[in-house]
Amino acid sequence: MKYLSCFALAVAAMFNSNAFAQADDGNELFLDSIMSIQEVSVVATKRAEIIRPQTLGGIELERLNSRSVADALRYFSGVQLKDYGGIGGIKTVNIRSMGTNHVGVFYNGIQLGNAQNGQVDLGRYSLDNIEQISLYNGQKSNIFQSAKDFASSSAIYIYTKRPTFEAGRNYNVSVQMKTGSFGLVNPSVIWNQRLGNNVSMSANAEYTRANGRYKFRYQRMLPDGRVAYDTTATRQNGDVEALRTEIGFYGNINGGHWNLNGYFYTSKRGIPGAVVNNVFRRGERQWDKSAFGQGAFTKKISDFYSLKLNAKFAWDYSRYLRDDPKELYLNNHYYQKEAYLSIANLFAITDWWSASAAADLQWNTMDADLADFAYPTRWTQLAAIATSVNFKHFALQASLLGTFTQESTRSRKTYTASPNRHELSPALFVNYRPFDDNWLEIYGFYKKIFRLPTFNDLYYTEIGNANLEPEYTRQYNIGVSLARSFDHAVIDAVSLKADAYYNTVKNKIIAYPTGKQFRWTMINLGSVRIAGMEVSGDLAVHVGKVNMRLHTQYTFQRARDYTDPGDTFYGDQIPYIPRHSVSVSYNANYRGWDFNYSFIYTGERYNEQENTIYNFEPPWYTHDMSLSKDFNIGAVKLRLSGELNNVFNQAYEVIHNYPMPGRNFRITAKVTI
Repeated sequence: MKYLSCFALAVAAMFNSNAFAQADDGNELFLDSIMSIQEVSVVATKRAEIIRPQTLGGIELERLNSRSVADALRYFSGVQLKDYGGIGGIKTVNIRSMGTNHVGVFYNGIQLGNAQNGQVDLGRYSLDNIEQISLYNGQKSNIFQSAKDFASSSAIYIYTKRPTFEAGRNYNVSVQMKTGSFGLVNPSVIWNQRLGNNVSMSANAEYTRANGRYKFRYQRMLPDGRVAYDTTATRQNGDVEALRTEIGFYGNINGGHWNLNGYFYTSKRGIPGAVVNNVFRRGERQWDKSAFGQGAFTKKISDFYSLKLNAKFAWDYSRYLRDDPKELYLNNHYYQKEAYLSIANLFAITDWWSASAAADLQWNTMDADLADFAYPTRWTQLAAIATSVNFKHFALQASLLGTFTQESTRSRKTYTASPNRHELSPALFVNYRPFDDNWLEIYGFYKKIFRLPTFNDLYYTEIGNANLEPEYTRQYNIGVSLARSFDHAVIDAVSLKADAYYNTVKNKIIAYPTGKQFRWTMINLGSVRIAGMEVSGDLAVHVGKVNMRLHTQYTFQRARDYTDPGDTFYGDQIPYIPRHSVSVSYNANYRGWDFNYSFIYTGERYNEQENTIYNFEPPWYTHDMSLSKDFNIGAVKLRLSGELNNVFNQAYEVIHNYPMPGRNFRITAKVTI
């Protein structure tokens, strides 16, 4: 067992200071009988993944001044966060400019779904119970996985904390309290219990309440540089009250492991609408409830054969209320159900050649109290075959995914169901390591994939189009990574990673006027070509007993609309995609003191399809800092943290007319017994 100071394992990611092992099947197996230690310990097993993901784990997530998964993802290369402002605002991500619906989000290995609009609000997933977040471009390059894992252009994997116990202890409890700006009250509790030699349980609950009120500068400039208006106002209708509860059971068996997870979330919030024409308050409210139960079982049956089973059932409810005398009154209720079952098989043909086959079945249905609603149901079958060869200096993985769908609607007189679909999606990943110690890797991948139209795209009243085709993407990527650790007086480790990529999106689904008065419909019209480059680097040093870590990343993207040569915006950058973005994070640790600094810069963008001065969005940046201290009081561990975000109080907008908070603070106290 060797010590690796940081990220020789995590490609272009922050350092992961939590110990974990690789199971024989290559999946991360979080152990329930170890303690978190300062260095990274790695069990030497054969690599399962050809292209390592960007990864954040353990204490690094606490150091980034991030409240939710969405906030943490800002530090990954190639990610654009769509943030509609404040604690209660919806937060989604777009990876490499292909669109939010092309991002698969997996929670403890099983995908989170939303058949209604295809988007997952990552703002509702707190970091308090998150062990690790990983981002894969293309797909996870590990063939022993469900067919669903092959079915996205990019994938985010979120793993909750598994129970860990010190020697001689059978339980531990962590209680945490956060408070700060915007009336934030955010208590949480985690209880871990050992139920036997190989079984443990983790239960946690978190409550969040905030008024969401913050001052912002409302300023608009004329094209000639004169000020049209400049005022200060307070953000309204951004309040939120939410409760999240989870319970998980984790077990190890001979040659495998299993887990069962239950999740429940409920919230009520205001929707902080766009600030337009000096209107600062909107009468929109939203209520959400979400519950799911899921389980996974993995076992190595023999040296030749391993089995993986996944299952899930989810129920979602949302209510949208628009009670504004200036607008049409709406009070809509939506209900979704999802059932999912997967079986994956791995065959170790030789010590360097393996193959897999996976089959998934998924059922989605949606109800609403809208007039003439379609009441759609979708059956999806996925089948994937893959193979992998892994030599000393060269590795290759190839996969082929088949997707088959059948849809029906209960309102057959009003709606025609979308036709049955069948699609084939190939992918190829390669990696070349010219040196024995693998400090240099050259890799690349190609993938063709698609995303199905959502229920809203197909059946939204008077707008949906049941004949929509899927959106197709093609991805090409080539990259190089270097990672070295040193036994040096100052330098501990250095890594560098660079990727160049080219993506295309065909048959992009957009809303389009039909020529009739005030009538719009969804059609396949868009075509986007995306060329980009990502460069990231990490450095770990120590001076005496002060340990310091620095992570930087830069992304360049040209994402252009090539739909119709007759359009005035033909060849222009698509909305909200910056050409340049940068992030920097720095940590210094000394005898239990932690200082953290992070900087995020997003370059100029346009908020509409035409790249004109009227649609120009200026660059924005934020500086965030935090200081924390660990105390040991007998058997009790206490951690106190103070955070100051947007230190220089910059006024900025991620989305046009949705002002973001200025300078704000947060104080955290965490007690572990």
